[in-house]
Amino acid sequence: MTEQSSGEGPRITLNDAPCLGEFLRAKRTAADPARWGFESDRHRRVPGLRREELAQLSQVSVASIARIEQGRTHRASKDVLTALADALELSGEERAYLFVAAGRSTDDDGRRSPGTLQDDAVPVALAQLVHDLSDVPALVLNRRLDILLWSRAAAALFVDFGLLTRRDRNLVRLAFCHEGYRALFGHQWESMARNVVAALRSQADRCPDDTALQALVGELVIHDSLFAAWWGATTHPVSKPPRLTCHHPTAGEITLEIHVLRSEGHQRADLTLVTCAPRPNSPSQQALRLLLEGIGDVDRAVAG
Repeated sequence: MTEQSSGEGPRITLNDAPCLGEFLRAKRTAADPARWGFESDRHRRVPGLRREELAQLSQVSVASIARIEQGRTHRASKDVLTALADALELSGEERAYLFVAAGRSTDDDGRRSPGTLQDDAVPVALAQLVHDLSDVPALVLNRRLDILLWSRAAAALFVDFGLLTRRDRNLVRLAFCHEGYRALFGHQWESMARNVVAALRSQADRCPDDTALQALVGELVIHDSLFAAWWGATTHPVSKPPRLTCHHPTAGEITLEIHVLRSEGHQRADLTLVTCAPRPNSPSQQALRLLLEGIGDVDRAVAG
């Protein structure tokens, strides 16, 4: 049975819901793009949210969403299902079906208590800004330096964040545990990594009761001797380099100017927007442009 609720699109019940892919596609195409700050006009070829827009909201990669909708996979991780359910604002019944259709227990649906702030929630205006910065490498970080949102240019230049688990989409883990990411920075890696440690230490001092942050630090202290040594230093100067050079395996050397903006004045004041832009009309800008042209019109990958 399909019910129509005002302004929410069709609600599909457990009694006669379609398969996982059809269900996800039905919920996506029934969603009103304007609700999340996207343009909703007659120029859209299909109704509802585009896959790229759902990807941006959920931090699940466009490729992963396509695989699910096209029936090329009948299972998805708890993190992926929870992210999609949160992004589409599914009802309890719809969320339960999503998990059952994916072969997972409804007890594993990752629901949050009503009224609690999602730890990975990004304000719509900030999400739209990152979307508009698609040709500029940009990241949105929380106080644990988890990467909550990224532009397509960031995914193309640094690493396809959509192929990483949520746990691994963290600036500290990338700096110390991801060989490909580390190799991008060549001789500048140590300077970059020290600044990442200093930034995390500053957040830890500011939020001593953040158990997830403490767990992250404890894990890295045990598994990486350099992190442990730098974390244990008496001082942690943050000297963010105004420029950072990446050595991309196909695009070559790209020098970026780093800008860090902290959000203020709303409930997510712990968020930071980092942009990494090459100088206008520079060889680096041209190299980045060619890199982005090589990936075509596929918008930013967002989680999976």
